[in-house]
Amino acid sequence: MGAPARNTTDASAPGWSAPDKDAPGWSAPDEGAPGWSAPDKDAPGWSAPDKDAPGWSVPDEGAPIDLVALFGRRAPVVLEIGSGMGDATAAMAAADPGRDYLAVEVHTPGIANLLALTERHGLTNVRIARGDALDLVRYLLPPDALDAVHAFFPDPWPKPRHHKRRLIQPEHVALLRSRLVPGGTLHCATDWAEYAESMLQTLTADPGLVNPYADYALRPAHRPVTKFERRGTAAGRRIFDLIFHRR
Repeated sequence: MGAPARNTTDASAPGWSAPDKDAPGWSAPDEGAPGWSAPDKDAPGWSAPDKDAPGWSVPDEGAPIDLVALFGRRAPVVLEIGSGMGDATAAMAAADPGRDYLAVEVHTPGIANLLALTERHGLTNVRIARGDALDLVRYLLPPDALDAVHAFFPDPWPKPRHHKRRLIQPEHVALLRSRLVPGGTLHCATDWAEYAESMLQTLTADPGLVNPYADYALRPAHRPVTKFERRGTAAGRRIFDLIFHRR
């Protein structure tokens, strides 16, 4: 797929702040990546990010996140790693008002779109952080802080020399598991069969996780169909869900 036409972000728009390229995990949007598109400010419903709107959050680098203060209440928290354009996150948060959703994304267009969705639908249980999710988990979240971690359709990095970049590998899984409460859920999904097998082996090998299924889980009804899932299904690929719990 070719890269879509680029629209230049208006740096003078209300609420705009230039991305901090020195922040941990920053990477410029890859305009050649499938599905990348710059925000179209002439599209219906577009508005520049409003830092006072529900869902806006900029965690103070170096300071642990106080989740109760961040969401304004004490409730179970779900970490969404790589929320993309935010449609799935917004849909789950709307259907699950008893839990709070902390979405982490690196690309400005997706952050802007999720902000617009939270404002449009009046979602008060969504907050957004920009940057590398593993850095956020490692440095800003305390142990036993999360009810669930979702990693839906992370980049499969299919070339063997790139496998070291994959999200689901032993040291990352151990880190994510340490931030779950006992009984908390690590839920992954992918349409890449080889990555699914690698995920299953890695998650099964972690001594602090247990799989309530024989291997892959049934697709839960509460997980919305994502753009990447639709693409995978259209291409004839099987969708794999992996649901593990912390012991």
